[in-house]
Amino acid sequence: MPKVGMQPIRRSQLIAATLQAVDQVGMSDASIAYIAKLAGVSNGIISHYFQDKNGLLEATMRHLMLALSDAVRSRRSALKDNSPRAHLRAIIDGNFDDSQVNGPAMKTWLAFWASSMHQPSLQRLQRVNDHRLYSNLCGQFRRVLPQERARTAARGMASLIDGLWLRGALSGEGFDTAEALNIAYDYLDMQLGDAA
Repeated sequence: MPKVGMQPIRRSQLIAATLQAVDQVGMSDASIAYIAKLAGVSNGIISHYFQDKNGLLEATMRHLMLALSDAVRSRRSALKDNSPRAHLRAIIDGNFDDSQVNGPAMKTWLAFWASSMHQPSLQRLQRVNDHRLYSNLCGQFRRVLPQERARTAARGMASLIDGLWLRGALSGEGFDTAEALNIAYDYLDMQLGDAA
């Protein structure tokens, strides 16, 4: 019988090992045995907590999405300026937070996106993530732009964030956060003009 209070510790340990494994060998070669070895546990522990590798990937993605949500929320709650421009910049900043642009996170996101095309539970998770970004952006753009223009601006910004992130992830070099932020801020300024 597992010790009381071990579940959150074990889950966290296994998620960290999954991120490390995907970073080292990629998702396809990150076997249950490999992840368990990195975590210093038996294979059965992964089955106990996550059922299988897909369950572990889903939990790892929920962990990364929570980190993303926290990064955006903390930036928005720290704002002194309540303008749409300030909130939109905070959303952009959160999407390029260190928790999202480090090597293990980026490789895991890429593996997740590829897997989500074939697994309904991961596809649902991806839709939630997409909707959250679009909704947050659209809500702020709507404060200063007509509805249709706000929707278009939000779709464009979401696509730009994803595209900058993807190009950075696939570059094979370290992610240039400053450059990504500057490009996203320029788009934001073009969309808002003097409106905000």
